[in-house]
Amino acid sequence: MKQDHRKLFVLDTNVLLHEPLAIYSFKEHDVVIPMTVLEELDNIKDRKHDISRDARVAIRALEDILGGPTTPEQILKGVPLPSRESHLDVAGSLSIFPDHQVDFIAGALPGDNNDNLIINVALHLQKIHKPRTVVLVTKDINMRLKAKGAGIEKVEDYRSDQLIDDIRFLAKGFYQFEGDFWSKLDKVTTERQGKHTIHHVPVAALGKEAFYLNEYLLDEEDQFCGRITGKTDTHLDIIDLGRDRLNHIEAWGVKPKNIYQGMALNALLDPDIDLVILTGPAGCGKTLLAIAAALELVVERKRYDKVIVTRNTPEIAESIGFLPGTEEEKMAPWLAAITDTLEVLHKNDVNPSGSMNYIMEKANIQFKSINFMRGRSIQNSVVLLDECQNLTASQIKTMITRMGEGTKLICCGNLAQIDSTYLTAVTSGLTYIVERFKDFEGSANVYLNGVVRSRLAEYAEEHL
Repeated sequence: MKQDHRKLFVLDTNVLLHEPLAIYSFKEHDVVIPMTVLEELDNIKDRKHDISRDARVAIRALEDILGGPTTPEQILKGVPLPSRESHLDVAGSLSIFPDHQVDFIAGALPGDNNDNLIINVALHLQKIHKPRTVVLVTKDINMRLKAKGAGIEKVEDYRSDQLIDDIRFLAKGFYQFEGDFWSKLDKVTTERQGKHTIHHVPVAALGKEAFYLNEYLLDEEDQFCGRITGKTDTHLDIIDLGRDRLNHIEAWGVKPKNIYQGMALNALLDPDIDLVILTGPAGCGKTLLAIAAALELVVERKRYDKVIVTRNTPEIAESIGFLPGTEEEKMAPWLAAITDTLEVLHKNDVNPSGSMNYIMEKANIQFKSINFMRGRSIQNSVVLLDECQNLTASQIKTMITRMGEGTKLICCGNLAQIDSTYLTAVTSGLTYIVERFKDFEGSANVYLNGVVRSRLAEYAEEHL
């Protein structure tokens, strides 16, 4: 391959913090790491933040390639990237650019901050390697604007970990047919399996939609609702749930207020579904349904031993450290949504606070910090991971791999309320697991359409 056809990618620090092994994602093209990026990683690696771990992983990945017998001249010229199991198409090289030794071209940005220094590296390489394509890759929107204004021809966001291009294409967990579902079918085979009715439906009769396991099916009429339990190239196995039956499901005194909540409760109470993902706007009932189902499964049905509630905490190490008390007492302010929900569930009791304390003990509800989940194996529990739109894919993977035998994981989040600096709706870990697990037989995903908290909340969601 001619050298001119190989692009030169200059990586910003935030790319390596977002994906520590990003250097392997550019196939046959070459990767350049400015010295300023190494200095920024060095400043971050010892901080008391979860992002410091990603900085250390990125540094070790660079050392694995550039360490050892390589000479300074080879590092400047470029060391071939080794192929990895998940990146077998890697054929480029990795080099370090000593930007502190270079007198940059006229017109370069003033070197008073690190972003400008990295932009100047890309400008310099663009000049000396012309006509070869030089691309600056950064997740910082403002830096991308500055780079284009400074004269860099190619500036890109890091998108190799994005499974979808637009959040509108994210799987909702259900598909609604126009008109009547049964009018679309000429022939259906139906059988009885215990208390369930299963329909074997030809895929060709349902259009070109790409259906997946545990996806719910609705129509515009008010009768049919089913869930896909089996799938082949030609047929779908659909369990007949019925809208009326779904709307009358009850968990810890909570009944669905709409069909979407009915589908969510169906998935939450199904012992064969190990992972339930609930997404939707603020006020749609995600946390209420999750807590009600958890109490129903632990206290009433005795399928699990305890309930573990956790979420990520902004400024993880510092904020949790300054709060007094035990781990659970430190987590209480972050998990106020859970205690609010428990108060709602028991507000009509004679002694609401006594009921809450009794249920907290009876259901063995534990508030845990996500910091201390790494290395654990959680058995026979219902685990509620709240506000997980602020987690990265690697953080959510860490949580999911903690789940042991007989444990059910419930993930709740609203992609419109992301607080993390480096995450967007399409790169959030919540989006990642929705797409990755949508064809796994042990998981279900439901987008809770509609705000049921109050008419004020509903109006705010629609008009603000």
